[in-house]
Amino acid sequence: MATSSRTPLGSKNLPTIDLQDHRSNVSKSIVEACHQFGFFKVINHNVPKDIIEKVQQEGFSFFAKPTFVKQEAAQTSPANPLGYGHKNIGALGDKGELEYLLLSTHPSYIAEKSITISDDPSRFSSTVNHYIQAVRDLTCELLELIAEGLYVKDKSVFSGLIRDVESDSLLRINYYPPTSKDDDIGFGEHSDPQLLSILTSNNVAGLQILVEKDAWISVPADPNAFWVFVGDMLQVLTNGRFVSVRHRVLTNTSKPRMSMIYFGAPSLQASISAPSELLRPIGHSLYRTFTWKAYKEKLYSQGLAATRLDGFKN
Repeated sequence: MATSSRTPLGSKNLPTIDLQDHRSNVSKSIVEACHQFGFFKVINHNVPKDIIEKVQQEGFSFFAKPTFVKQEAAQTSPANPLGYGHKNIGALGDKGELEYLLLSTHPSYIAEKSITISDDPSRFSSTVNHYIQAVRDLTCELLELIAEGLYVKDKSVFSGLIRDVESDSLLRINYYPPTSKDDDIGFGEHSDPQLLSILTSNNVAGLQILVEKDAWISVPADPNAFWVFVGDMLQVLTNGRFVSVRHRVLTNTSKPRMSMIYFGAPSLQASISAPSELLRPIGHSLYRTFTWKAYKEKLYSQGLAATRLDGFKN
């Protein structure tokens, strides 16, 4: 059964959504989880395990290469964050104890970039594209369940932004090597700017979410599940009913951690505003209408931990 109970002092009862439960129960439980936590776990999600494992294998294979080889896939400039990165997060000096690949989800980009990433570009492209399609479908299913649970007439009002052929969605593969000290900051506190982020990882913990002021909850590792984060855009689209969850990753000294995150985003020119049903009962939008492109420009001008939506309030 889908659950969404809140436990402020531990991770035991973080909300878990079983997609094989009755649809009305699922949509209600997702909305409750997003309202209380901005975060939930998904099980029985229908993303094939072998697809997940193949992408992880591609990631481990790439990160095991010598640094000078990985640099061939590096970001070309601070204004273009796509590609390979090492410790630097963004262009404003934020650091982390990780390496990563940040990829556009467009097949043509994957095909071009795979030449600098893999010894078998065709295999890499096929593996990553299959994974992206599977997690995009999962993201859209969750967004449609959210629309249903919020009683929005157009059930595709959120998912349509992700299905747009010009969607600016991203895939990020993070690799956290073992460090000399447990519980250092591997990736600092932040919220995700997109609508939903869908994360899975190998069987190594490290993820934490912020549920109250200074109250961090450690999220148990579960390689068979996905963890879902409300992003800034969904906060706007729900007119503040949901709040984007702040989270971070801690390091460990024993095992490497790999996570794969799909960031479901609209197209650059998409206009971001809440549907009319969600303006009630206050009768107006908490945020001014803006484009995803305008928000990204603000995003790149601020540090990782910034609370970016303050500048877009009415």
